[in-house]
Amino acid sequence: MGNIKLFESKKVRTHRDSEKEQWFFSVIDVTEILTGSSIPKRYWSDLKKKLIKEGSQLYEKSYN
Repeated sequence: MGNIKLFESKKVRTHRDSEKEQWFFSVIDVTEILTGSSIPKRYWSDLKKKLIKEGSQLYEKSYN
């Protein structure tokens, strides 16, 4: 992730896939902005565990 975008004066790491014309954003950076967490990586890790325990699917499975 080489590109940096600003959101509410916070840095968000991004990556653009030119071929697919898609943007990707760092979940950790977005989590920090939305929650105000001082440890966003831990917050995201705990949230993933909770969602998996509840049966949520965290990503779309791709079959290429």
